[in-house]
Amino acid sequence: MSARIYQRPKNAMQSGKAHTDLWILEFTPSEPRKADPLMGWAGSGDTQVQVQLKFPTLAAAQAYAAKKGIHATFIPTPPKTLKIQAYADNFR
Repeated sequence: MSARIYQRPKNAMQSGKAHTDLWILEFTPSEPRKADPLMGWAGSGDTQVQVQLKFPTLAAAQAYAAKKGIHATFIPTPPKTLKIQAYADNFR
């Protein structure tokens, strides 16, 4: 069983930073999704994909994965960059 540990990025549609400080342990799919012949929806028999565990720190998430025998890969959070521009730059 494998999983990935990452930190949720800030929502681009909102200015708030709610729930961006939590670390998420999410299981990787063990079987590919296939289209349902009647409706065409994508689905699979893998129920672990629906599970998301939230932790306050990275160390807590890694400790949980080690305790349960889950091979977890850490995905680092990309650095936050600000694009600073003035309103007058729109008319250049």
